Amino acid sequence: MSTILEIDFAQPTGFRPLSLDLRTPDAVAAEAAAPVVVFLHGGGWLRGSRKVFTPGISDAESFDRIVAAGFAIASCEYRLSGEARFPAQLDDVDAAFAWLHTHGADHGVDASRIVLWGVSAGATLAALTGLRRDDVRGVVDWFGPADLIAMAQHDTGEPPAETREARWLGGPATDTPDAARRASPALQVHAGSPPFHISHGTDDEHVPFAQSEVLAAALSRAGAGVEFHPVPGGAHFWRGLEDTGPVFDRAIDFARRVTAR
Repeated sequence: MSTILEIDFAQPTGFRPLSLDLRTPDAVAAEAAAPVVVFLHGGGWLRGSRKVFTPGISDAESFDRIVAAGFAIASCEYRLSGEARFPAQLDDVDAAFAWLHTHGADHGVDASRIVLWGVSAGATLAALTGLRRDDVRGVVDWFGPADLIAMAQHDTGEPPAETREARWLGGPATDTPDAARRASPALQVHAGSPPFHISHGTDDEHVPFAQSEVLAAALSRAGAGVEFHPVPGGAHFWRGLEDTGPVFDRAIDFARRVTAR
């Protein structure tokens, strides 16, 4: 189905090398380079792996499904919150973009047609990256925290300083309001925002459904293109869904439309 290359794309000073897995359709030819999905995994900025699209969903149902639709995928690592705090992760995503722009064509990838696709914490990074760069065709945001100040009011059962958001920011949002605002996609939306495709389960117990409602509303007010898909009965990481095919297919259709030449 696809070729997979493991590539070190960055070496932040004082940190481990960062790698990406590049999957490309076997049929890609030099004269027909593939648009590319830059994928950012979830895990609360605390854990997770570039090798897992979504816990409980197989590669065949996720990575392979997207590649079969004609896309390359660069599944990228970024420094976790135990290694570096916000905004270091945005620098890591920028480094992945730089590698794709410099080397993508050598692997049959068209880096002028990039879609960001993130899940959970990775969706926050995808959204923030899309909102601060001008070379992103679109953003697929699956159940990402969008307003970290509001997220601080969500009862996780953890002390405020030990939530995933606080570990990422370096302290609770109430103590780091400037960083919390800069790390909140809903508070960074602007008139030049790229189009977004947002999907969120209505039964999500980890990231409240209202987080995506707020982001979709902000994008709409700014005049940005936004598709918002509530998923009835869906919990975090699409637990509770018998068939995740439709949520993938809607996102792939969006990616296909925004990367059309």
